[in-house]
Amino acid sequence: MSDGQLLRRQNLAMVLRDLRESGPRSRARIADDTGLNKATVSSLVAELVALGLVREGRVERGGVGRPGLSVEIDGRVCGLGAEIAAGHIAVLVLDLRGEEVLRTQTALDVTALGTERTLDELAAAVTAAIARARERGRDVAGITVAVPGMVETAPGIVRHSPGLGWRDVPVAAGLAARLAAPGVPVRAADAAALGALAEYTAGSCAGVPDLVHVTGDSCLGGGVITGGTLLRGAEGYGGQIGHLPIGDPAHRCGCGQRGCWETSIGPAALLREVADPDDDLTNPALDPRTRLSEIRRRAALSDARTLRGLHAIGTSLGLGAAILINLFDPRVITLGGYFAVLGDLLLPAMEAELDRRAVLPARGGCRVELSTLGFTAACRGGAHAALEAVLTDPTSVPSQLSGGAA
Repeated sequence: MSDGQLLRRQNLAMVLRDLRESGPRSRARIADDTGLNKATVSSLVAELVALGLVREGRVERGGVGRPGLSVEIDGRVCGLGAEIAAGHIAVLVLDLRGEEVLRTQTALDVTALGTERTLDELAAAVTAAIARARERGRDVAGITVAVPGMVETAPGIVRHSPGLGWRDVPVAAGLAARLAAPGVPVRAADAAALGALAEYTAGSCAGVPDLVHVTGDSCLGGGVITGGTLLRGAEGYGGQIGHLPIGDPAHRCGCGQRGCWETSIGPAALLREVADPDDDLTNPALDPRTRLSEIRRRAALSDARTLRGLHAIGTSLGLGAAILINLFDPRVITLGGYFAVLGDLLLPAMEAELDRRAVLPARGGCRVELSTLGFTAACRGGAHAALEAVLTDPTSVPSQLSGGAA
């Protein structure tokens, strides 16, 4: 790629991000925002229109001279986030404006099905979502699959997912081979890291540039946003907080080690703390939401076993959170998954331990927030990640979506 081509792609990305972040505006205002001259902006806008990424909007009045047509993001181009969890697969489609187009979730015993049949089911769900989006005049420009565990992001290979029992599974390539969507890139990433991205882009703490996300879904995971950028690490494995060696060494983690943080606060640890092995709560066929509702019910009845268990979970959560604050100095820690559902019951013990353990005075100003995204965070983060590729390089939009303009 020549220097001129690279510069043009960078300028296209600058204009597209300006419109996405600041809303509709005239070409003159885009020129003011970006520092580009008006002729260059007009040429860039014309190319973005041809790519299907922006469109002409309303007449913008005010200021000196003739009123001009505003330019706005076209919601036709979308990103698709898919999630593979122990008990379900899910798909969520977002358009370039950040608006949800559709969302589906299918109960599935992924560990029993195995890798190939799970990818078959996921491919069917993604294909159906793409078709439904197209019926609504939307086109999917990229797909990102969220998987809990260690995911090598560049090739999209799940190196180890203790929660699923998967090792060295080429998720991105496997899904791409099953889809009739040539030219549409398929990627894979750690579900918790994508959850952090979702919190940063669409959660209650959206826009906070230094954020740590801790989530308890099929396993304990986390993601770190620092300076507005997701911390991925050299191979994409950054954020494996569930394996901090601060858990009870009496319990073996799914990764094979003993004493990982997950063994003290992961979903299995929650059940061990609040219920006996023969309790109906431990039935693996029980819907997670039903299980969490029952735990809340027992806590409301002041059941001693339940309250004691929640206090233990909250205390261990506070210990690990203190380490994260000492390491990353975030402005906020968001709690997702079951931590968000039971958050009001966990926070008293968590914050007491956090205040005791954090080295920084007043935690460095860090606060704890419960996620409002529910169990959609990983999927939503995947869709955002797919769109991020378009925002970084608008010319990467598959040619069939832009009539060959790319």
